[in-house]
Amino acid sequence: MSGSDFSSLNGRTVLVTGATTGIGYETARLLAERGATVLVHGRTAQEARAATDRLVSTGGPPAERLCPFGADFSRLEEVELLAGRVVVEHPHLDVLVNNAALAAPERHTITVDGNEIAFQVNFLAHYLLTNLLEQALTSDPGGRVVNVSSSLHRTASIQWSDPNRARRYSRLAAYAQSQLALTAFAADPRVTAVSVHPGICETALLPLYGHSGATATDGAVHVVRLCDPAVEIVNGAYYDRDERVAPAPAATEERTVKRLNKLADVLVGHTA
Repeated sequence: MSGSDFSSLNGRTVLVTGATTGIGYETARLLAERGATVLVHGRTAQEARAATDRLVSTGGPPAERLCPFGADFSRLEEVELLAGRVVVEHPHLDVLVNNAALAAPERHTITVDGNEIAFQVNFLAHYLLTNLLEQALTSDPGGRVVNVSSSLHRTASIQWSDPNRARRYSRLAAYAQSQLALTAFAADPRVTAVSVHPGICETALLPLYGHSGATATDGAVHVVRLCDPAVEIVNGAYYDRDERVAPAPAATEERTVKRLNKLADVLVGHTA
């Protein structure tokens, strides 16, 4: 499926996290080109503004369809501020694309909030953001969340007694754990959500997968398809590119989802 196969998204408002580079940037571009108002999130306001300027200057969508937002997901206070601003400026949000991600560093790294950095940036920040935007996402029919996950979630296990992996750290295991958590979070019944593995693409995360991959645009096409209200989705569904497949069993187990929510609530200091 090519980008031209999508229907018009006029009147839709979409927040894309991690939209300054890679798949997130291309997702923002494709959405805006199809008429959506896109909230372009970056780690800083400057990075988000630079991304929106670049989109406009390269012959992309008009500036009025792009709204820059900054928030460092390694600081949960900034996630809360982001959500507060979105709710005030865009009280009706059609889609939240939880895309921002980083490869776990070689050395075990803890954020100022006390969480392993990949677990926080890739999952906990999105968990908190989604919960804080729940009312905006469910105010009208059709609101949905698209979690940009990874096939590596199949290799993961959540270390319930040590989610920070302080006792036994591996960057690949830490990254995979964050992706399993993000995939399982799509099965939370409060907001209609799906997760998608957009394929192995040439982004900053490529070294976790191999030496070559598809373009970021190719990956973004699969994300944008799930943002389209014409595409019917089932809560908790998992897609490998454009094909719906079964995720790892743990990702849809009711007990795992409930346990994950309780753990996340504690780690973000928030009661959903």
